[in-house]
Amino acid sequence: MKFDSLLDEVNGLGKFQILIVILLVVPRFILPCHFLLNNFIAAMPSHHCNITALVDGDIFENLTQEQRLTVSIPAQEDGTLSSCEMFPQPQLHLLYGPSNTTDTPAVECQNGWVYDTSTFTSTIATEWDLVCNKKGMNKATATVFFCGVMLGAVIFGTLCDRFGRKSMLLLSYVCAMGFGLTSAFSSSYTMFAVMRFFTGLGLTGISIISIVLSIEWVDVQHRTLIGVIGSMAWTVGNMLLAGLAYAVNDWRSLLITVTAPLGFAIITWWWIPESARWLIANGKVEKAHFYLQKCAKCNRKQEFSSKIKPEMLSSIVMVEKQNKSYTYVDLVRTPKMRKLAILSGMVWYGVASTYYGISLNISGFGLNIYLTHFIYAAIEFPAKLMVYFFLDKIGRRHCQAGTLLLTGTCIAINIFLSKDMWLFRTIVAIVGKGLSEASFTTVFLYTTELYPTVVRQNGMGYNSFMGRLGASITPLVLLLEDVWKLLPQVIICALAMLSGLVALLLPETHNIRLPETIEDIEKPGLEQTDSILVSRHEFGISVHLISRLLKFSYYENIFS
Repeated sequence: MKFDSLLDEVNGLGKFQILIVILLVVPRFILPCHFLLNNFIAAMPSHHCNITALVDGDIFENLTQEQRLTVSIPAQEDGTLSSCEMFPQPQLHLLYGPSNTTDTPAVECQNGWVYDTSTFTSTIATEWDLVCNKKGMNKATATVFFCGVMLGAVIFGTLCDRFGRKSMLLLSYVCAMGFGLTSAFSSSYTMFAVMRFFTGLGLTGISIISIVLSIEWVDVQHRTLIGVIGSMAWTVGNMLLAGLAYAVNDWRSLLITVTAPLGFAIITWWWIPESARWLIANGKVEKAHFYLQKCAKCNRKQEFSSKIKPEMLSSIVMVEKQNKSYTYVDLVRTPKMRKLAILSGMVWYGVASTYYGISLNISGFGLNIYLTHFIYAAIEFPAKLMVYFFLDKIGRRHCQAGTLLLTGTCIAINIFLSKDMWLFRTIVAIVGKGLSEASFTTVFLYTTELYPTVVRQNGMGYNSFMGRLGASITPLVLLLEDVWKLLPQVIICALAMLSGLVALLLPETHNIRLPETIEDIEKPGLEQTDSILVSRHEFGISVHLISRLLKFSYYENIFS
């Protein structure tokens, strides 16, 4: 008997499973509020040099503020005043017209900056003057956060397969809340960066454990539904972030606001069950039987107790060595697992780089920053509904590849469109954002189905590491616009296209039972045979296509 057959005895989608999804909703609301928080707490409002020292004197008494700025700050090529330079002495002759130029060289701001507070009361950029030659430090806060997420993926991936999903979920809640609130009271940039690093580390557990815990309690027929419903929480949280940031425009207060709900999540944790799959795979059959009984009772399947006894569960997941501790090494120890890890890691890197490359660049479309963020979040709803339909119609592999390739296409279109066509550019960007989120929704479900139970959390941890590696590098890629304005878009477009092609090399998992052991991957059962036979022809075509695009036959030898 397979575990999925056992789920049929207790109802693979009933009140019990719905309760699990509801209990995990609040912490999943929090995830986008932190992952995309940099758009608001690190926003860089309009600013100019503080000219107070220059205007102290009788000569400026009859000048308006605009005139004072004109004689104190040099103008740029587009006519706007410089944000990072000032004149060492007032240039009064500039009051008589722009033709009256000056030979006096400008210098860097000497007395700090004055910031526009009409949109943001305060941000970390205004708190610690992370502008001009320090703007890289401002962008780096997102990279530091995602580095924490990246390390957290490795740590929680290992700990969850060793100590269970539930206990590590509580640890994740406590860490994320503790470090999140502490970061709001940071007294220096260094302290803030360190606290954001550990906040990201804690939040990773919520991200990778909640999806696995939900999927492992659901039968084959309803995995797509639960996966998409769970991801809807991200969308709702993303939309809420725009409203919260608009209402709370002080960065410290906003951090507290988006972190505090984790206190409620800690309370609801007591009602979350452990994964019965993990318990059985680790020889804890008595506890697994206890949770299965609770599931059966909640789903009104009282006859379960008379049919299934605890001793019968030990035969459901057969492992080579009982109580063996699996590690990341097991992901690359055998040939098919190694190939699966390499390909899925490449896909995750491309998915995350594409999504955050679009999400962290919400300016330049002529819209209010809050409105742009809200629209970017709202488009995820129809995107996920589309994913729900196509995941069952065309399968996981084609859905993953298609969303990535179409996202890359949208980015490519905007590269060639003139900035004067801002409305059309905005529409294309919004569609691309929706498709990038569709690819993220797909990859979470797809990866959960690809890896066997004994290393599923390790697999999710490794892939999340690869994804967060892409996310952490993305803010630095966006800085390359100083080299060439379109360079970040070109890089992100190329990553989306390449990872889409790589996704075609992965096996299909639609309507296939979740693998329980590594042996199920290396020697697939009869339920997987049809999918493998169908994919062989497409696999060969995909390899040939990628190798032709890269013009290296070496890749064809590796993946054939």
